[in-house]
Amino acid sequence: MPIRSLSVLTALLHAYMAMRLLPALAMLTPAWPLALAALIISAITIPLPFASRRIAANAPLGNTLKWVGLISMGWFSSMFVLTLARDAGLLIAWLASAVGGLQVRWDAGLPWSALAVLALATGTTLIGFINARRTASVKRVDIPIRGLPTALEGFTIAQLSDIHVGPTIKSAYIQRIVDAVNRLGADAIAITGDLVDGSVPELRDHIAPLAGLRARHGTFVVTGNHEYYAGAHAWIDELRRLGLKVLLNEHVVLQTRNVRGAQNDEELFESQLVLAGVTDYTAGHFDAAHTSDPHLALFDAPPLVHTRVLLAHQPRSASLAAQAGYQLQLSGHTHGGQFFPWNLFVPMQQPFTAGLHRLHDMWIYVSRGTGYWGPPKRFGAPSEITLLTLVTALN
Repeated sequence: MPIRSLSVLTALLHAYMAMRLLPALAMLTPAWPLALAALIISAITIPLPFASRRIAANAPLGNTLKWVGLISMGWFSSMFVLTLARDAGLLIAWLASAVGGLQVRWDAGLPWSALAVLALATGTTLIGFINARRTASVKRVDIPIRGLPTALEGFTIAQLSDIHVGPTIKSAYIQRIVDAVNRLGADAIAITGDLVDGSVPELRDHIAPLAGLRARHGTFVVTGNHEYYAGAHAWIDELRRLGLKVLLNEHVVLQTRNVRGAQNDEELFESQLVLAGVTDYTAGHFDAAHTSDPHLALFDAPPLVHTRVLLAHQPRSASLAAQAGYQLQLSGHTHGGQFFPWNLFVPMQQPFTAGLHRLHDMWIYVSRGTGYWGPPKRFGAPSEITLLTLVTALN
């Protein structure tokens, strides 16, 4: 959206909130001009991250404008939704009184409900900022695989997803994540897309700490939709230069045990794991050669290696993945909604929002993401570094 159109739209929405809230606040407190000032500041600063694109990417002024605008965007988002919810509640109360004949003092709640909107929006924004900027905590998840070979019992994968290196996520944030992951000592590391929000020249230095990720079998990456917005081909080259293994509708076979002197092929295959990766579900819209294909990712995979794990950015890949015969799909994309109430809308686009789910004979784990997108705000959807452990299913 052009900056001018965005500015007009946000100004109109802020005017709506001012008309709905400020008269009621004036009935309750003489400090209502503070709320007016906050709305004015929000309306002015929300377009700043877009205007700052004209300033050098790493210039102090450009970074400051992005920070201020994105924080305002998070506050505005909660304010707008809560204002709508307040109006809906007041309308229901008025209808109950006017049409239903109930004795409902709907007007008595005007000032206190307006104050509640302001307090809740501001409180969730402050808490959400702290949640977003802290280093993601480690979430440990066991994945019960039916018929899992003994050699693969306890195999661990550390999953990172949706870090969104960009306007407010820089190298220091990434280094903290790298340090936390390396302490886990995982067998493999999977990065399931949406790693960046910007071009390689802008973010090369900030993404560089990922070269320090350490796991026995290495670090594997698949593309997310934001890689295609930012120039996927350049990013694929850059990630490979850093030593990360980008899987584009392809797989690798991981030999998990030392099988020197194995007595037969069965012993050899049972110690192997197929780790596949597909391009983003929408990648074909940007490059037909990158059309996502879970079946193609298994091309020429050893048929006797039955433990197969797929990295796919969007949960929407799960249906085809289950048909292709994977035991586990690791995804992200949803952020778990990132902050209320957007988590309520994720199911409109994705079959799964967060956590571990079953689809036919396949498990799918959806990470809430390790970073955040847009406003530095997480509320009700904590970020995570996920440590997944393969275990034998009991039934």
